[in-house]
Amino acid sequence: MHTKSSTSDPSRLGTVEDVNGSNISVKLSDNAPSGLLFVNGEGYRVGQVGGFVRIPSGYVDLFGIVSEVGAGAAPGPPELAPQYGNRWLRVELVGEGRRGAKFERGISQYPSIGDPVHVVTETDLKTVYSPCDEDSYVAVGRVASAESIRAHLDLNRLVSRHSAVVGSTGAGKSTAVASLLAAVSDRERFKSARVVLLDLHGEYVKAFGNLARVFRIGADTERSERELHVPFWALTAEEFISLSMGSVSGTPLTLLQEWLLSSKRTSKAGGVPHGLPDLTVTVDTPLPFSVHELWYDMYCLHCGTHNVSKNQNQTNATLTYLEEGSAPTKLIGDADKVVRPKFRPLKSEKDDPDKVYASLYGDLPRSHLDVLESKLRDPRMQFLFNPGDWAVAKDGTTKADLDSLLAAWIGADVPITVFDLSGIPAAVVDDLVGAVLRILYDAVFWGRLKPEGGRKRPLLIVLEEAHLYLSTDSKRRAATAARRIAKEGRKYGAGLMLVSQRPSEIDATILSQCGTIVALRLTNDKDRGQVTSCASDNLKGLFSMLPILRTGEALIVGEAVNMPIRAIIDLPPEGQRPNSEDALVVVPKGKDGKRKRSGGWTEEVKNENYKPLVEVWRKQDPLAVQGASEEKLNVEKKGQKEKI
Repeated sequence: MHTKSSTSDPSRLGTVEDVNGSNISVKLSDNAPSGLLFVNGEGYRVGQVGGFVRIPSGYVDLFGIVSEVGAGAAPGPPELAPQYGNRWLRVELVGEGRRGAKFERGISQYPSIGDPVHVVTETDLKTVYSPCDEDSYVAVGRVASAESIRAHLDLNRLVSRHSAVVGSTGAGKSTAVASLLAAVSDRERFKSARVVLLDLHGEYVKAFGNLARVFRIGADTERSERELHVPFWALTAEEFISLSMGSVSGTPLTLLQEWLLSSKRTSKAGGVPHGLPDLTVTVDTPLPFSVHELWYDMYCLHCGTHNVSKNQNQTNATLTYLEEGSAPTKLIGDADKVVRPKFRPLKSEKDDPDKVYASLYGDLPRSHLDVLESKLRDPRMQFLFNPGDWAVAKDGTTKADLDSLLAAWIGADVPITVFDLSGIPAAVVDDLVGAVLRILYDAVFWGRLKPEGGRKRPLLIVLEEAHLYLSTDSKRRAATAARRIAKEGRKYGAGLMLVSQRPSEIDATILSQCGTIVALRLTNDKDRGQVTSCASDNLKGLFSMLPILRTGEALIVGEAVNMPIRAIIDLPPEGQRPNSEDALVVVPKGKDGKRKRSGGWTEEVKNENYKPLVEVWRKQDPLAVQGASEEKLNVEKKGQKEKI
């Protein structure tokens, strides 16, 4: 560090003339140049918004960021600014460095009137930006004003204190996220890292190579994808009812809760009795039950006809199924195939010996059952209601328990898990995201003291397009779960990273909990205002540069950095970038005069064929291989012929 310098010091800019809390006004000296300032042969621009200054004060160097330049930076009300002239800087103090010690955020003392102010040289920047503990820092880019200096983030604070990556469309947001996650998932340094990325548009399927496992509906095993399964019985009763039936209240809700409680007490997750006392099992305990049996039993209660009326003794009441012709087989339906049972019609003749009365619960609304039935039939919902090894048999038995589900989701074999939700029906995305967040958080919360729990091995959850389900007025499940993690996750090892192009549409309660903000170019005033108000540092002037940042350039502020950084984020290697680049109308040419790739409007179309497009549209998989379904069908037919 430096001591207080004389007026002959070439790095000197001026003197402190006004101190107002963390803001100070600096009067530029008459001999300070207005363009470039040369120190030890290196050129530094004077009076740049976002530039750094150093104020020696005894054994301490105070550091600040220039937030305003010109007459408006002069002390006092704006109407008096002209009499002071226009050679002023407004500086916001951010930290200090003692001689022989590392830079620290915050200040222990204020500058005095007349203290000299110096431009920060590259040597000073290396001192400021050098990691306090190299083991816990990751490099994500380079400092824009001194590209020889790496931009480091404190991984402890980045994960545990939450973060947000924001930027307008085309600012390089997805690429920045890919670069950040690749840095924090370095297998050489972080052997047990675990990150979960909820990807709404399938942009990151190929972004991480062998560092990630990908879950999606209709997974392609040849691409090493895994089928997405979210067991319905791992949800709370409220989540399950909302996802499967919509709003249910009153007597139907009471019947549902009684049925769920009874079924869960006799369930066998993984084929083994749960071993819990009945009194400790609740409707929210994650134990399996058959949703098909639930639908069938509730349908019989609502729609069945009985051989006794409501006014008679119902102890021996039985359902009156319809017989098919003279055959003895009764049309009792099939729960697994979602086939409705058929009942004998009501009898109104008083003397008819074969009296058939209405259902004991026939006056209850059954719209929720119709909704459940339609979802049980919907092939897009089978990831939830027929979840592979976690599907439930009639006796409440499953092949696998939740331990194998969590091992598949956040196991240590790879550091990143990508949930490709592009094939999920839009109507259930919010509820599904909320359910996944709640399952993950409950697991690391209750198991926080176990080796796989959150305290021992923290979990980072990345929410892409967060504004779609974390809006300010949202009371839905995704927002509720995210608020809980944002408020409590720090103590239990669950961190959030929000990614959004419209931060103004994200609930301020959630965004304000993000201790670190990586802000790329933001052109919307409302978005900038939201980010500025939620930033942990008092840097309103600094955020004014957000509209003019270059693509891939970010302003990083908050707890994960020693001092705010204007950084150029590293580009991931070719082949490991998100599928989010702009579509090119005119493809540029290379040095050899040939266009770098096919497509665009400049290339003549030959053999136009929309059949492959329709095929991947129907499969809801942009990476599907044309004719793969026909080839698979032919192989199956050939195998059947060989067996015959």
